[in-house]
Amino acid sequence: MYDKTILIIGTYDTKDDELTFMADVMRQQGGTVVTMDVSVLGDPSAPTDYSKHDVASAGESSIQAAIDSGDENHAMQIMANGAALLTARLYAEGRFDGMVVLGGTMGTDLALDVCAALPLGVPKYIVSTVSFSPLIPAERLAADTQMILWAGGLYGLNSVCKASLSQAAGAVLGAARAVQAPDPTKPLIGMTSLGKSALKYMVTLKPALEERGFEVAVFHATGMGGRAFESLAAQGAFACVFDFCTQELGNHIHGSNISAGADRLTNAGRNGTPQLVAPGCYDLVDIVGWKPIPDKWKDHLSHAHNRLLTSIVLNIKERKAVARAHGAQLASATGPTALLLPQDGLGEWDREGADLHDKAGLDAFLSEMRTVCPPQVTCHEVAGHINDAIFAETALAFFDDWCATGVVQG
Repeated sequence: MYDKTILIIGTYDTKDDELTFMADVMRQQGGTVVTMDVSVLGDPSAPTDYSKHDVASAGESSIQAAIDSGDENHAMQIMANGAALLTARLYAEGRFDGMVVLGGTMGTDLALDVCAALPLGVPKYIVSTVSFSPLIPAERLAADTQMILWAGGLYGLNSVCKASLSQAAGAVLGAARAVQAPDPTKPLIGMTSLGKSALKYMVTLKPALEERGFEVAVFHATGMGGRAFESLAAQGAFACVFDFCTQELGNHIHGSNISAGADRLTNAGRNGTPQLVAPGCYDLVDIVGWKPIPDKWKDHLSHAHNRLLTSIVLNIKERKAVARAHGAQLASATGPTALLLPQDGLGEWDREGADLHDKAGLDAFLSEMRTVCPPQVTCHEVAGHINDAIFAETALAFFDDWCATGVVQG
């Protein structure tokens, strides 16, 4: 008895054995499969459920056009576009429950587009020779993409790659059986933060918002968390956002690898989603803790958070640059936006008396924020620290007003 159907995508002209192996494992585990070929030049040993011609046609192109382009990159982009559109249509029609794509760099490039075309809660796995690689930019990762490193799998089957492929087959099938998809009937609040040692407002805000009938998802703003937040904001998933830790924007403009992408602090605004914003931990740039500190930061204070992450404390000039970046990103906002500026600090380590307190730096940043705040954004001063009760109370007052006036839909 087959309980869940998995869509398997890959280049069946070169990876037929590997893709068929995964399909066999899934069938042995009681699942069923549908197959999609995204090859260009060759053909599979047996027909797939959706051929390469179906894929190219879904993107209003053809295999011949891909071949005639004479460029493998352009050809694969034709197939990526078609595969994403066809996959989204098939899911909307109820043809599969989970999806896995197998590939090297070419297949992974395509897989990222396919994953982005599917909604949150659909199991989406990429089995790749470059999983977790810096080749993959944060902004191309869908919020719940899962990756498995395809070890020893560049060419042909062997016991090493079978270990990876069989785990992938079991993972996507198990995910399709176990997943609890988000409840679309319950309005969702997206909130950003760091751990409670730095930012604490979510401890108060989450239960208060839940009492008001909203679900709250708190995203860890350390690069990938912000990426997931922006991905969902771009889909219009949130009734309102409480974007109170925008540190990833500072990371991005100052060249840190711990980035959520160039579109941080833009997608909610572009969608018209009501947003409350505060620049939590604006004064820090996170860098990879296990690498040597770059020369540009060697004269700065730093805090080793753990073996993975080190925080650099910005100087006044660098803080002003962060403020200007906030102003530029918020300028694209089309919906109700309020910028909350706590006067006594924006991170626990920056409180008066704390190790990283810098009143001159804070004052310079806040002054620059007032100057660059776009005209359509309400700038509100908070007489306290971001971790004080008054900050959470102020945020809730804005939110309650927006709910009462219909700006936020419950």
